[in-house]
Amino acid sequence: MLRWVALVVILSMCVAGSAMAADEPWRDAGQPPDQRAAELLAAMTPDQKVAMALGDYASLASLGVPTLPSADGPSGIRAEGTTSFPSAQTLAATFDRDLARAYGEAIGAEARGKGFNWWLGPAMDIARTPLAGRQPENLGEDPFLAGETVAQEVTGAKSRHVIATLKHYVANNAEWGRIGFNTPTGRSGGVNAIVPERALQEIYEAPFKRAIRKSTADAVMCSYNRLNGPQTCESPGLLSELKASGFDGFVAPDFIFAVKDPLAATLAGLDVPALGGTGGRTAAMFTSGQVPAARLDDIVRRTLFAMFDSGAFDDPLGPAATNVSTPERQALATKVSAGGMVLLRNARHALPLGGRGLHSIAVIGPSGDDAIYISGGSSAVTPAPGATVTPLAGIRARAGSGVDVTAAQGSLGDVPLTTIVPGDGGGFQASYWNNGDFSGTPALTRTDPTVDLAAAPAGVGPLWSARWTGTVTPTESGLYRFSLLQAGLATLWIDGQRIGPGYREGVQFIAGPRYPMQAAVRLTAGKPVSIRVDYSSSAQLFGAQVHLAWQPPSASGVPAAVEAARHADAAIVLADNASGEGMDHVGLGLPGDQDQLIDAVAAVNRRTIVVLNTGSPVLMPWLRRVEGVLQAWYPGQQFGAALASVLFGDSDPGGRLPITFPATDAQGPAPPTRPERYPGVNGEQRYDEGISVGYRWYDQMRQQPLFPFGYGLSYADFRFGDVRLRFDRGGVTASTRVTNTSRRSGSTVAQAYLSFPRSAGEPPRQLKGYEKVQLAPGRSAVVSFRLDRADLAYFDEGAHRQVVAGGRYTLSVGSSSRDLPASASFELRGHGHP
Repeated sequence: MLRWVALVVILSMCVAGSAMAADEPWRDAGQPPDQRAAELLAAMTPDQKVAMALGDYASLASLGVPTLPSADGPSGIRAEGTTSFPSAQTLAATFDRDLARAYGEAIGAEARGKGFNWWLGPAMDIARTPLAGRQPENLGEDPFLAGETVAQEVTGAKSRHVIATLKHYVANNAEWGRIGFNTPTGRSGGVNAIVPERALQEIYEAPFKRAIRKSTADAVMCSYNRLNGPQTCESPGLLSELKASGFDGFVAPDFIFAVKDPLAATLAGLDVPALGGTGGRTAAMFTSGQVPAARLDDIVRRTLFAMFDSGAFDDPLGPAATNVSTPERQALATKVSAGGMVLLRNARHALPLGGRGLHSIAVIGPSGDDAIYISGGSSAVTPAPGATVTPLAGIRARAGSGVDVTAAQGSLGDVPLTTIVPGDGGGFQASYWNNGDFSGTPALTRTDPTVDLAAAPAGVGPLWSARWTGTVTPTESGLYRFSLLQAGLATLWIDGQRIGPGYREGVQFIAGPRYPMQAAVRLTAGKPVSIRVDYSSSAQLFGAQVHLAWQPPSASGVPAAVEAARHADAAIVLADNASGEGMDHVGLGLPGDQDQLIDAVAAVNRRTIVVLNTGSPVLMPWLRRVEGVLQAWYPGQQFGAALASVLFGDSDPGGRLPITFPATDAQGPAPPTRPERYPGVNGEQRYDEGISVGYRWYDQMRQQPLFPFGYGLSYADFRFGDVRLRFDRGGVTASTRVTNTSRRSGSTVAQAYLSFPRSAGEPPRQLKGYEKVQLAPGRSAVVSFRLDRADLAYFDEGAHRQVVAGGRYTLSVGSSSRDLPASASFELRGHGHP
């Protein structure tokens, strides 16, 4: 009898479910997401559509529509109790699609665990200038590498039913002027990037479109800057072309300053009005007819599609957990960090450490909690107290009791100093203007004992500029460190040596390291030195301030570090620079006294290993005087575990450079001699280098970089065999055999570069394939690269479309953009037929 009752209940439930499916067909998860979006759109009232267009999802709960709480963080979810993963740039350096997918899946899982189903990442702005402060949260200089990496990240995040957001669309390649400058009447528009159509298509938009094509990404974030005139979020041509290229999801703006005119942005194609709130969009825009009904339907359809396609609609969020950083995710963070570390130099096999001759190690530089683990700003995922494995702790744990590991500070690294610089004769002569450009008569002149202001003086501002001049007489001879910490634009002169100008929206952006400008100058006791500081509050975002400080020679940690290195079998020197949102670098040298520290240590210890904990390429004047250089990027909370694993050879240094390292400041497409390219002139940055970005520029101009794109050493050696080609209607497949010719296991990245016919007008070569290969001694593997028609095409500006040139193509394979021992050529007839 009970069985019959149960059967009746089940049948009743099935009938009710069928009725619900008939009344609300969009709840049927077996249908394609575009069909479900159309069904739900058809069932919505005009008021419900307007509510969604205003970002009000809670009022649509009766239809099953979820809310979309969002979280920042290309390198993890920016919330307490999450894993601080290595920077996205570290991930790019792995050249490993499997790790990229695992990285995206882990971030997606932690997002949902913290109560978010919308991830404001990953970031994929191309590294056009090595001075760009936000470079660490992006994926390097090559659009193919960035697009392939992001496609895997998005696929991983979507497997956890999270909407991933590709950002920042587009030509947002440096921070200088990105949100505009403070003016007497408000904030100006963002910097205007003047970019040729071909460069947009082949370099800056290309990674977005590749990721969309390969992962059906569901959201794109338009950027702060202007592009060829309009703000990107208000550009009908830009956004309509994106959507016509196959993107079915929604477009959202960057925070606050990306939209100047909400109506114009809505009409141009902005779907979600703001990251929280309405962003100035109103219901009247839709009810009055300012926004056509078809555009309203497009907004709703695209938002619903993203919910269905990502799985967020069918998988309601649960309560947020306190801590979602599991041991498995921490292990993944370690694996990504080790897999992204790039061994740049290994003279006389200085690495890996170990063996009978290693009894002592000196660890020098910021190696504890003072090491930099993350970049600053929206990508900063600060490790929980006690969750970080410091470099010193990691090395000590791995070295064991048989090796004496000592620590010496050596340098403070890239941090603001605390000792204020006193001016001679009572201080510095100060002039203050009630404008941002030093024009006209100063509103205030006075003598300031120091340059140390947390706000404007009374009667000055709110927009203001100031100039301090004076002299300082050193009381001791030697190397002096100077730091200038400011929110705004500033330039520092020390005895005629110019540092800056430096762009800083804040002394620290939200989270992460602080952003000082640094200098190191040798001074003589008793000899007066001229000091000048120019400051403008036009760039500041969180409050104007400026602080000049120094470190005299007697306070230097270099002598103690030299003594520690002198008595050690190996010296590990950690050097860093601070990078992040709202700032750009002022040069490529290591900040402060770190170059001098490395030189001094290398002079007393032949086995000196430099670990670069930096977010960008740096110059290395000491390169040939040290035995090892390891690029660690920003490694996240597992820094020490990953570093020790690589230093001692438990892991092969798996990384390859996703960016070219210049040999001098004058190299690259935007050197100091071309200010119209960067930082720009009169609010415009001209991208007239076109498609010659990164290694393309170095190849085109025949410049010799310090280290080329794709470069990286292994502890093993590899040989590449002949390249074989196979053709079909869709394109060409190339294969080569890679062999480990050494006596130890290791990894390499097989990289394929395509050279086009001259008629195409392309740079000499460009990356079109890569595969990470892990091989035991003496073993080999066949690696294949598939090039479809899109990979063989270039953008014809005259025809405004992608075309395939007829002629001779060459595909070269090797271990970097400058080491390509194997190649094969083929001919294509017109229109791309092999």
